[in-house]
Amino acid sequence: MVTKGNQPSGARGTRSAGNGARTPAATRPKTGSGTPQRSGSQRSSSRRSGSTRPSSQGGRRRPSPAVYRRRRLVVFIGLLLVLGLLTAGVVAIASSLGGKAEPVAQPTNGPEPQGTGTAAPGTSGTASPSAKATPVCDLNLVTVAASTDAGSYAAGKNPVLGMKVTNGGATPCQVNVGTSQMEFQVTSGADRIFSSRDCQASSEDLVKTILPGKSETANFVWQRNRTTEGCSVVNAKPGAGTYVFTASLGNKVSQKAVFQLR
Repeated sequence: MVTKGNQPSGARGTRSAGNGARTPAATRPKTGSGTPQRSGSQRSSSRRSGSTRPSSQGGRRRPSPAVYRRRRLVVFIGLLLVLGLLTAGVVAIASSLGGKAEPVAQPTNGPEPQGTGTAAPGTSGTASPSAKATPVCDLNLVTVAASTDAGSYAAGKNPVLGMKVTNGGATPCQVNVGTSQMEFQVTSGADRIFSSRDCQASSEDLVKTILPGKSETANFVWQRNRTTEGCSVVNAKPGAGTYVFTASLGNKVSQKAVFQLR
């Protein structure tokens, strides 16, 4: 049988002439063009080393609860410090504003307004609670009394008419006891016999301070004569009989003092 051509040197094998077994094919060269292939041991070692390398996602360990507690404590302390600093700043600003004195407006040219004076240091506009108000005299408690030095007078004996002004209040009183306020009057029934004002030469004021419970006394000697308003001349003389003396001081009138003329 004729072969079609020479077999290549790279054929898988040739049959032997005796038993027909194939000879092993020529081994491929380990080097040449292309990528060198790894050996089995290198592949297994690279697989083992790749299995222990941590992955890029989910490879980190989560912190423990103790770490979280420490972090929260640090944040809480930081907040407390910030709040403390803010409070101290607000207090300092408030104290500085409160300590500033208000500027006093300077008066402009012109007349100074009335009633704007300030009180002297150490004094206030209102009275001290311990200060007592000055007591006021009650003139209603000032009384007038009439008296005579005797109850009966013989002929030729002139009666002495007396006026007593008494302060019955608890405070001193200033009372005008001058002749402008006094009147000594003698009557007999409905007959007006005598008045010290009818022929009074002058009228004067005399103010005196009468202490509580004290009195002022004025005396007038009646000449046993008659008078009329305007001081007209009256020739008639009062006769023996009963007479009434009344003393007056301003609008205050005493009770009647009765006496006898003989």
